[in-house]
Amino acid sequence: MNRIAQATLTRRSLLAGASTMLVASSAWAQQPAEVKVGLLVPISGLYARPGAVMREGAEMAVDHINAQGGVKALGGAKLKLVVLDSGDTTEKAKNAAQRMVAQESDLVAASGAYLSSFTLAVTEVTERANLPVLTLSYSDLITDRGFKYVFQTSATAGSQARQALPQIVKLAETASGKRPKTVAIITDNTAASVASAKSMREGLLAENGLQLIVDETFTPPLADATPLVQKVRSAKPDLLFFLPTVISDAKLLLEKMNEFGLGQGKIPTISFGIAIAEPDMLQTVSAELLQGVLTCVASWGAKGHQALIAELKSRYNEPWMTQNAISTYGDMWLIKDALEKAGKADRVAVAEALRTMDGGPSKYYPLGEIKFDEKGRRVGAGMTIVQWQKGVPVTVFPPQLALSEPFWPKN
Repeated sequence: MNRIAQATLTRRSLLAGASTMLVASSAWAQQPAEVKVGLLVPISGLYARPGAVMREGAEMAVDHINAQGGVKALGGAKLKLVVLDSGDTTEKAKNAAQRMVAQESDLVAASGAYLSSFTLAVTEVTERANLPVLTLSYSDLITDRGFKYVFQTSATAGSQARQALPQIVKLAETASGKRPKTVAIITDNTAASVASAKSMREGLLAENGLQLIVDETFTPPLADATPLVQKVRSAKPDLLFFLPTVISDAKLLLEKMNEFGLGQGKIPTISFGIAIAEPDMLQTVSAELLQGVLTCVASWGAKGHQALIAELKSRYNEPWMTQNAISTYGDMWLIKDALEKAGKADRVAVAEALRTMDGGPSKYYPLGEIKFDEKGRRVGAGMTIVQWQKGVPVTVFPPQLALSEPFWPKN
């Protein structure tokens, strides 16, 4: 090869190399410095307290993700949490969702909504905007509508009831030596409570050899629990299933049960949902009155989460880690993983990454996998039974996540 040919080849090589570097640096420059993720939760009104805890869990996760290098597939882009107030009514939640999609057009995904009735309304809006939403909300209806941008990380209300009821009957029989036969249901009329009660009424109780002898529904907030408790006292069921979503309702009924001589294990009380295990319960209800009360929830701080529980306590002064904190913590990591898989900050691509994700065993949600079925439900999603023990609601089921052994209240 002569010198002219060599010089030409060298220039071509240099130009090609420079071009490659230019394209690479251009692609790097196009990577966003931050990626916005929405959190739509109650910041004001009746549900502001659990909304604040949902925010705390999300903030912790975003801080951890960013401290560990951000989204590596996007050049280390940091997550930015955008918090919007869903308020305390379905209408307010839907309006907040409309503001979110209008004002925050660069969101890649969102989490939250809290009550199932809120989530049902919010996702009507986000679905039209192609915005993927991760939710802890329980109602089966959320993922029964054929939506493509809703991902339910919790077990549905119906699934939770199916998983929980045999365990509760077994616990009662083992501890007391006799199998419970009769039950009372007192439920509010919010979507998740209705779904749980519906599954029990429509065959689940009968399958477990239980007869429903009291069946009462109320609209929250409850003004007076006396008529409800009087019916329970007259019927004398072996178990009471109580399904509130407002902390004040849970307090009111437990206090009235105690006043009527039915509390502290006289009629074992089992709840579905978080209200009865919120830290604020201890502000007006004694630990003695709560001792032994069980509640079935989608998730809770459990074995393997001890470091997170400790950080939540030191950082936010939260006495324990409810499902509201651990779920939004997990949601942020799941969105981060979807961004890594998508390789771009695009909501449609993120949704597709969630639909096709196969992330193995779940770390922050109980049991199952980081994988969604065709409805958007997490595959194999389990549930958690929490029990009040010495002033703290602790995970007692499933055994592999339990921080304590369950016991049956002694009357």
